[in-house]
Amino acid sequence: MPLLQVRSVDKTFEGRRPLETLRDVSLTVEAGDFVAIVGPSGCGKSTLFNLIAGVEPLTTGEIALHGDPGSKGRWLSCGYMFQQDLLFPWRSVLDNAALGLEVSGTCSRREARRRARELLPRFGLEGFDSHRPGELSGGMRQRVALLRTLLLQRPLLLLDEPFAALDALTRRELQDWLRDTWMSGSEAALLVTHDVREAIYLANRVYVMSGRPGTIVAEVDIRPAGEPPPDTVPMAHLEERIMTALQTQEITT
Repeated sequence: MPLLQVRSVDKTFEGRRPLETLRDVSLTVEAGDFVAIVGPSGCGKSTLFNLIAGVEPLTTGEIALHGDPGSKGRWLSCGYMFQQDLLFPWRSVLDNAALGLEVSGTCSRREARRRARELLPRFGLEGFDSHRPGELSGGMRQRVALLRTLLLQRPLLLLDEPFAALDALTRRELQDWLRDTWMSGSEAALLVTHDVREAIYLANRVYVMSGRPGTIVAEVDIRPAGEPPPDTVPMAHLEERIMTALQTQEITT
């Protein structure tokens, strides 16, 4: 049974002028997968994440996590990391990292801080536990945000363009670091990105979406889950396939 299955999902925002955002979207995420979704701006990628997490209602279709199509449990089964780090400026690195565990009610504040402190070295944050977000670089802030998310130990990690605001060197550094770290807290990850190379570098499978109303126009297998990124020549070939699908927006097999 797939960890996540999205079946024929439609989403229309009602109003004076209804806005059809997603049409007939289907995708699958298995345990151990790192799956990426790429598509043009406004195609509904973030809306799809909100539907998966259960914070937006479906119009039609079904989303099942561990085979359960109910929406209530999905929010509790997803770790959600946004493009912005959303750290509280008055809280220390340690307190920001422990915040998710605190508010989830799964443990005491003391226990949440203990678990966060144990992982600071692994996230490159040792010695920074008492620092405030304003004293950190952009890359360090994103590591704090990811630590906060992974501490929840949810089965599915949702990454909504987490590195989009970073410079190229910091972005590549965190891509390497994320690839080696994410499985410590989740069974699978789903990444939204505009960067095709980032998708190929991190993911073992890439879904390509059309413009609004967004639908899946291509599914590209990159490599078996757990294997290293492809070499330069295969990566260039994969990038060409994905870019062609983005430009033509035709369904491919």
